[in-house]
Amino acid sequence: MDEQKGTEEEARHTGSTAPPAFTAAVEALRTTRLRPQIEVEATRAPQRLAPYAYALEAAVVDGDDDLADGRLVLLHDPAGHDAWRGTFRLVTLVRAELEPEMAADPLLPEVCWSWLTGALQARGLAYGEPSGTVTRASSHYFGGLSARPSASQIEIRASWTPREGLGGVPDTTAHLASWCDLLAQVAGLPPATPGDASIVTLPQRRGPQSR
Repeated sequence: MDEQKGTEEEARHTGSTAPPAFTAAVEALRTTRLRPQIEVEATRAPQRLAPYAYALEAAVVDGDDDLADGRLVLLHDPAGHDAWRGTFRLVTLVRAELEPEMAADPLLPEVCWSWLTGALQARGLAYGEPSGTVTRASSHYFGGLSARPSASQIEIRASWTPREGLGGVPDTTAHLASWCDLLAQVAGLPPATPGDASIVTLPQRRGPQSR
C-alpha cells in the first residue's frame, strides 16, 4: 500500500494520471521475488528528473549486518528524452565496503563496471545509452580514532535505458533481478544458481556494517 501510495503521489505531482506503461512497469517492480538475502522497500522518488519516477532501496543482509546497499530509480517521460533515446531510464547507486588490498587494485573500477553490464547481459536484457562512474574511497583514522582499522568503499553510480516491450513497457522484473545480482556480487555472496558459477564476486569485507 505504501508503494502504491508513492506512485499515486508522483502522478498527482504532474497533475495527471500515471500512464499505463509506467503503472505496469512499477507494478512489476513491486511484485518481483528476490533471493532472501536481499531486502527491498519502496522509498521516496526524485521529483525533478522526469515527469514520473519510482524508487527502491535495497540491502544485502547477513543476520543483523548489511554487506552492501543500493538504490534503484525508474524514470519515465512519455514524450521521450533525447539523452535516453527512449521513454524510460533506470538510475542506480550501489555501495559496499571492501578490503583495502582489493581497493588498491588498479583494475577494480573496470571490473566493477563489467559486473553491471555483465549482470544485464546474463539475463539477456537489451539496453542502451549506459553511463556511470565507479568510485573507490579509503578512510584512515588518527588521534582518538586511531584504533579503528582503515576502511575502503566502492561506489557504483550508473544509468541505462531499458528496451521497451509490448505496450511500451520495459521488463522491469528482469532489470530489478539483474540489479540485485550486481548487489549480491558486490557484497561477496555466492552465485544464486549453478548457472551463475562463472561470476567472480568481491571477497567479503573484513567487518560487515551493523544495521
